[in-house]
Amino acid sequence: MHTHCYSIPLHTRFRGLTLRDGLLIRGDAGWGEFSPFWDYDAPTSRPWWNAAREAADQGFPAPLRTRIPVNVTVPATTSERAHEIVAGSGGCTTAKVKVAEPGQDLGAEQARLEAVRDALGPGGKIRIDANAAWDYDEARRRLPILDRAAGGLEYAEQPCREVADLAALRRSTEVPIAADESIRRAADPYEVARAEAADVVVVKVQPLGGVRAALRIAEDIGLPVVVSSALETSVGIAAGLALAAALPTLEHACGLATVNLFTDDVTDHPLLPVDGAIDVRSVEPTPERLAATAAGPELTTRWANRLRTVAGSLP
Repeated sequence: MHTHCYSIPLHTRFRGLTLRDGLLIRGDAGWGEFSPFWDYDAPTSRPWWNAAREAADQGFPAPLRTRIPVNVTVPATTSERAHEIVAGSGGCTTAKVKVAEPGQDLGAEQARLEAVRDALGPGGKIRIDANAAWDYDEARRRLPILDRAAGGLEYAEQPCREVADLAALRRSTEVPIAADESIRRAADPYEVARAEAADVVVVKVQPLGGVRAALRIAEDIGLPVVVSSALETSVGIAAGLALAAALPTLEHACGLATVNLFTDDVTDHPLLPVDGAIDVRSVEPTPERLAATAAGPELTTRWANRLRTVAGSLP
């Protein structure tokens, strides 16, 4: 097994990041990605390593579909930039808009949603993602306002951290609720279903330990699924597409069109949307792009040490 440490700047600040870095590994079945965020400890990062090993050593289940509809992801940026991102999204008719950004007020969020609605047109769908930043009262106050600004929200993703608050919010608002962190960062990912706290669940391959593990969780939860990325290169996105392709049903566009947030990629053939969808296919990094995106010695050593901590040894 071979490893490659990448470091790629982002076009726009996203999740507080201006740079994304991680490890790619190559095994008998192909390439996998290991890229837990730096604030994740070893136990939290271990499923990410399992997902990378699955991709590299086993490959993925047989697909049930060959193209996956995707949403464009709009960071917490200006309304002008939000409009540009949607307009240049490769035909996406669904947009996921980040809200609850520290330092931004409700007016900025309204303006961003209005710009996205203008770029999508009346037939497009808009979903928001608050990344668990609000308490129940704040979510209850903001959701109707943002729903009007968007011309109707498809759903609000993880508006509150606590499952009990999600359940109460779902009973008190007309906006459908999606759970993300309550699935991928929870000791019990099934609490959401038992509490009837969500209408949709968002699943991500790396945090859940691989495509097969995510499939089992999605099946057991029994709610409509949106597959989303963890801000990965095309290697990681290929695993997300494999999961979306293997689901028995797929009712919503998936959050897998995030490679265009990167200024570069590890392949000459990145997984980008065309007519609002991405083809399900394998990804082969190319030597030129690997060289261009290679991390420096200090970061490479840092990832090697992290891998020793998480996996117990280097491959």
